[in-house]
Amino acid sequence: MKTLLIIDSSLGRAAQHIAKQITMEAAHAIGVTLTKNIEEAHLIFALGNTQPVDNRFIGKSLYLIDIKHFMRSPKKCLAQALTDAKPYSIPTAKANSLIDLKSTFKRVLAITACPTGVAHTFMAAEALSVEAKKRGWWIKVETRGSIGRQNIITTDEIALADFIIVATDIEVDLIKFSGKRIYRTSTCLALKNTKQELDNAVTQAIPYHPLINHKGEKQKKNQEKIGFYRHLMTGISYMLPMVVAGGLITAFSFAVGNAICDHSAFFVTALTQIGSGAALMLIIPILAGFIAFSISDRPGLTPGFIGGMLATNINSGFIGGIIAGFIAGYMVKYLNSYIHIPSSMESLKPLLILPVISSLLTGLIMIYIIGKPVAGIMLGLTSVLGNLGTANAILLGGILGGMMCIDMGGPLNKVAYAFGIGLLSSKTYAPMAAIMAAGMVPPLSMGIATLIVRNKFTKKQRILGKTALVLGMCFISEGAIPFAARDPVRVLSCCVIGGAVTGAISMAIGVQLMVPHGGLFVLLMPGVVTPVIGYLSAIVIGTLLAGISYAQVKSPEKEISEF
Repeated sequence: MKTLLIIDSSLGRAAQHIAKQITMEAAHAIGVTLTKNIEEAHLIFALGNTQPVDNRFIGKSLYLIDIKHFMRSPKKCLAQALTDAKPYSIPTAKANSLIDLKSTFKRVLAITACPTGVAHTFMAAEALSVEAKKRGWWIKVETRGSIGRQNIITTDEIALADFIIVATDIEVDLIKFSGKRIYRTSTCLALKNTKQELDNAVTQAIPYHPLINHKGEKQKKNQEKIGFYRHLMTGISYMLPMVVAGGLITAFSFAVGNAICDHSAFFVTALTQIGSGAALMLIIPILAGFIAFSISDRPGLTPGFIGGMLATNINSGFIGGIIAGFIAGYMVKYLNSYIHIPSSMESLKPLLILPVISSLLTGLIMIYIIGKPVAGIMLGLTSVLGNLGTANAILLGGILGGMMCIDMGGPLNKVAYAFGIGLLSSKTYAPMAAIMAAGMVPPLSMGIATLIVRNKFTKKQRILGKTALVLGMCFISEGAIPFAARDPVRVLSCCVIGGAVTGAISMAIGVQLMVPHGGLFVLLMPGVVTPVIGYLSAIVIGTLLAGISYAQVKSPEKEISEF
């Protein structure tokens, strides 16, 4: 065990003399303590009259002893420290004086991630970086977006950090931060309430230990409120690339088959096997596996994948996959809390005991309890959606379209999006078309408005309008957020109406879309969208309706009021 000897610098020359005389297997520090020494130490041996105040000691054991007692019998005191040391905590009175939220220099790390890994991930990262730098803090933000990890945090940076902010809407692997203080929040809060979230991080960050229940009550309550949504979005986030790849390859196989007029051709058969035979078959297992991962970390992956595969085999669809993921995740969490084994065998728990028992129980529940009822529900849902009358189709499309525009990447938007993605696994493609068409309306309409009535917008807003047009074509609804933040009532009202009309037209025409992302660029792939003219018509009508209506109701702004 490595011990760090902290000597009170107020002892003056005596401190220097003690540091030179003492020989022991320990580092020693006078006054300023090196972070590297703290990280390596298991025990903090404080020599002085007052307990040191340093949030880097959190998670360590500390033993405080008077200098006179120590000098009488150093060896005895050191031996006593090994048995009597207690977990370190900052005294309440001193803790309050430590927290100078705006002026104290801090080294902060952060991670941002949203379900699609496109807009909120990077917008939250930018907001955190700007606010931290305003306070004079050092900060580095690792983004975990759709193209993987960027600006990756290193081990040395973790060792030097005061705390880590985890601003994610999905569960991410935090194993490398074990023992460090972390504060959990969402990308939405990090973007909209950046100052408050940084203040909360200073006071509420707690040591992170995988599969151990933390004592941070405020964070625990916040996690419980958004738990279901976060776990579901984690599964969808990891499932999304598989849906896109499988859908595009399947559509390509149809296009090639129609072109060569020979559906039995070897190449078409190979494409079908890759797309619908492999990629699409993995959608539900991945959904279930990563829902379980979100709940119980890595031990949840195996039972989650198995439960998801069983859901696929028994035709219980995405609903069965979601249920399997939650069963597997909470099963692992429960077993981990109540199965106690000797510490010498603890390594067997995540590798053998938890995966085997939880997989067996999850599988039996799926086969004997969940499977048939949920399969019946999915069959009924697919049948209803496939036989919707025109009036009901318009109503469903209007509801989904409005949900996609009402909070632009927020919870309602993601619920509608998840509904559409789930139906793709059962080869129901019409709702997804209405959802993606409506999701493009907010940014496209704001861009159109800045072109129609340029004099009502500031120069910066007109630049944002051009950006919004590009983001809209890519199906990134968040491109309209700067306008909604400035004028929420009018922007959201116009966008919801336009989105609802777009969704209703798409469903009424019977447009079908085989992939859940890509915006207008999916039109470059033959067979992905049918009929193309109907799809484009729905988008154009909804966009013009929202854009022109907002151009009419918007109040002119002077250049000095630009944001």
